[in-house]
Amino acid sequence: MIEQTDQAGTLLLTAENIGFSVRGKTILTDVSLQLHSKEIITLIGPNGAGKTSLIRILLGLSHATTGRVKREENLRIGYVPQRIQVPDVMPLRVCDFLNVAGLYRMDQCQQILEEVNCDYLLYSPMQNISGGEMQRVLLARALLKMPQLLVLDEPASGMDIIGQQSLYETIRNIRDKHDCGVLMVSHDLHLVMAATDRVICLNTHICCTGHPDDVSEHPEYLKLFGDAIEGLALYSHHHDHEHDLQGNIVASEHCHSCEHNQDMK
Repeated sequence: MIEQTDQAGTLLLTAENIGFSVRGKTILTDVSLQLHSKEIITLIGPNGAGKTSLIRILLGLSHATTGRVKREENLRIGYVPQRIQVPDVMPLRVCDFLNVAGLYRMDQCQQILEEVNCDYLLYSPMQNISGGEMQRVLLARALLKMPQLLVLDEPASGMDIIGQQSLYETIRNIRDKHDCGVLMVSHDLHLVMAATDRVICLNTHICCTGHPDDVSEHPEYLKLFGDAIEGLALYSHHHDHEHDLQGNIVASEHCHSCEHNQDMK
């Protein structure tokens, strides 16, 4: 049975004292965490921190040297890779890519693309879509499995700030609609922190974890990322509107930016 919790929802996965070594080199040491439904967790850390190794262990693709991972029985996991490469010579449309195993109807593919705001891509060749559109198509493919846990590896890699904000808003909407747990791996630091409930800062071990505001001021976090943050003009922004894939403001309830734009016409 899935363990019921009062705060984040149901317990989906637990990692206990995970250690991982390859050819005598220590990659992970004593990593413990829990993943619940209804929460977004972001895993951050420098290159070589062990993020990819930890994700592979959590997904069951690699085996920990020490410790163990407990998953809810028959846990449905949707995985979104950082990128894929579709050969130019392969005549593959988005609808074909989503239904490569022949498990879904065309209307199901259309509906899931609508959920990630790119239903217009249904019959587009995979080779012709942009990087931001590709990430949404990969997200749609993962959602077709109706996952209880959604794992995203650098989901906004290569996207501009507006595109990242829009994608993270889509991810929050998916969490709210499906009550799934979301685990994101990211280097986006402060930007992605605004889209998450809990941050885990990893550097072979868990340096610090908690609410984004707390982690961003933690000495261990500043030790890892202080030089990268120094000199950046970070600001707080009340994001009361949404953007389409081209960066244009889309009208929404209580959108002051939309009202301002309308007044300027």
